[in-house]
Amino acid sequence: MAKQYFDGLGVTYKDIDVEKDPAAAQHIIDKTHQAGVPVIEIGDEVILGFDRPKIDAALKSNHLVK
Repeated sequence: MAKQYFDGLGVTYKDIDVEKDPAAAQHIIDKTHQAGVPVIEIGDEVILGFDRPKIDAALKSNHLVK
């Protein structure tokens, strides 16, 4: 869902499959103390789950959308 949302907005992103990248999975666990997905990092903000209001606010505050 997040990929389609970002694609629709024209936002560039990096998609990391934590099931295929154990180091990335451990990084997320270390950073969030959780193993849930998706984890979306926008600037310094880490958003757990597809929380559209938080995503939109982070995109705007990082000048990625108007």
